[in-house]
Amino acid sequence: MTIKWVQQDPLVMNGEPFCYGSRLTVRQLLELRSNGYDLTRILTDHPELRTVGVAAAFTFAANNRERYADFFEADGSLAGPGYSEQEAAILPAQYRLPGIVIKAARESETATS
Repeated sequence: MTIKWVQQDPLVMNGEPFCYGSRLTVRQLLELRSNGYDLTRILTDHPELRTVGVAAAFTFAANNRERYADFFEADGSLAGPGYSEQEAAILPAQYRLPGIVIKAARESETATS
């Protein structure tokens, strides 16, 4: 069975795209990420989500940039922390998108760590 990780149904969540197995919309996940939530915190706060499902939501946003334009930075990447290389290693290739799903720590962040 193949799971469609991001679903859209006019009778569910007023037609807003949402993550399979949850009541979280793609927009809500992007809001969490832009507010600094990393993958660990998202999954801790919403255990119904899966790593691949969150990555699929970020990929969906990238494929629908005009709908989610507020969540993209000037360089074209999604705002907020993305997956680390290690977190993304388990994802299917179509979800390992640099700047969208995988986001390297900024130089200023790594210098202070």
